[in-house]
Amino acid sequence: MRQRTRVMVLVGGVVLCSALAASCATVQPWERRELANPCMVFDASAAQAAYDAHWQSAREGSAGGFGFQGGGCGCK
Repeated sequence: MRQRTRVMVLVGGVVLCSALAASCATVQPWERRELANPCMVFDASAAQAAYDAHWQSAREGSAGGFGFQGGGCGCK
């Protein structure tokens, strides 16, 4: 039973390492146009996303992770 467990752990480790190694890739400059496809954007409307971030920072009195600070009054 120990031999079988050891083999299973070894096989699992090899599969995990190969999956992690296969997920890393270098993107060449001429390949980036494929990644810049509009369907790859998280927010469909950049203006709406900026408004939501502004509204959230004014409401909460702070901003986290958006790259600006606010005082809670809505002014920047």
